[in-house]
Amino acid sequence: MADPRAFLSFDFDHDEVQRLLFAGQARSDSPTPFTVQNWSSKTVLPQNQWEALIKTKISYTNMCIVLVGRSMASATGVAKEIAMAKELNVPVFGVYVDGAGTASTLPTGLLRNRTIGWKWGHIAAAVEQMMGEGKNA
Repeated sequence: MADPRAFLSFDFDHDEVQRLLFAGQARSDSPTPFTVQNWSSKTVLPQNQWEALIKTKISYTNMCIVLVGRSMASATGVAKEIAMAKELNVPVFGVYVDGAGTASTLPTGLLRNRTIGWKWGHIAAAVEQMMGEGKNA
């Protein structure tokens, strides 16, 4: 079976470096293999085109991993991506990055008990759990 596919949702304005690090480490450090694809929109698009593109990309995945940084309150696109994933029955969990933690603001739709620290053992367990919950399981 192919590795599970993950859509990474992140604050493009503040957490691009964390996304690059996370995606790179996922290939080498995670005890549970999963594939992170850079399925972000490569260009600025009108809102309706962006939403259609991202929704299609999320539909191809087994889970959505939200990288929760310190500036989530201003990341409106992240909340929309979470809502799209839920609409498509794609399970969602979060990973704290860039000094964020349990006191940090979460984007709308992401539950605190579904947000974990950046520890590969915990992330691997969350990936396995998501695979048991998702529509593409």
